Amino acid sequence: MSRKRRTGASLNSPQRKAVEYGMLLVGSFVLATSFNLFLNPNQLASGGVSGLSVILYHLFHWPPSIVQWALNIPLFLLGFWLLDRQYSMKAAVGSIVLPLFVALTSHLEPLTDNTLLASIYGGMGVGLGIGIVFRGRGSTGGFSIASQILHKYSGISLGVSVAVFDGLVILLAGFVFTPEKALYALIALFVTSKTIDIVQMGWNTSKVAYIISDETDKMREAILFDLDRGVTLLDGAGGYTGDERKVLMAVVSQSEVSKLKMLVRSVDAEAFIILCPAQEVLGEGFRAV
Repeated sequence: MSRKRRTGASLNSPQRKAVEYGMLLVGSFVLATSFNLFLNPNQLASGGVSGLSVILYHLFHWPPSIVQWALNIPLFLLGFWLLDRQYSMKAAVGSIVLPLFVALTSHLEPLTDNTLLASIYGGMGVGLGIGIVFRGRGSTGGFSIASQILHKYSGISLGVSVAVFDGLVILLAGFVFTPEKALYALIALFVTSKTIDIVQMGWNTSKVAYIISDETDKMREAILFDLDRGVTLLDGAGGYTGDERKVLMAVVSQSEVSKLKMLVRSVDAEAFIILCPAQEVLGEGFRAV
């Protein structure tokens, strides 16, 4: 059986860069639309610069886009100075484009005044937008830059640094609006994080199979030629006997799990199989890198 090597486009090719900037624009537009349709009208400040702009809009009627520009641009310049002089130009573009889309979609009428629905669907929309931006190796700037600065100069983990800034915004929303609004904002933040994961890694969950068998060669051929999946041989040893043996590792799609188990049993009824979830698999036969 022949397996052809596929070569993808360079990560720095003009075509790839054009696609990534396109994803940055699309993701920013989706994020801005969700902000104006769900979050801002329902006083949901679910963290970040956008959350702070919600609070300031309802306190002083300052346009959210102006607030976001006023915070994003200085934060980017600070990050460029303190973090890395080669800081991605996409962060600069995102810092400018996102507030622009917020301004352009500010005329949209909210789709619901139900706070729970707004927190769920607003969180999904924001997560979808951010996920698209991340898939394009981009950034919308904002407090993500401040989090990286805090992480670099304090030693606090990046995850905790992000939580600190989002937590402060949501806490402030609890004082400015109501504690209930802050709780809904937490729901929106949770939905956002889960949606980002789905966009980043996809819905399809593959399985990693570890197979221990006395019929290693026959098992390897069956997986390679009958199942048409690659297989890797790992060195192993019995914990009780100390005998050296090979462990076969193969990655299969969810729909192929039953076929794999039947195939293994047909070759060696005494084989030992371990199946583990693999959230994302990239490469030949699966999703492109």
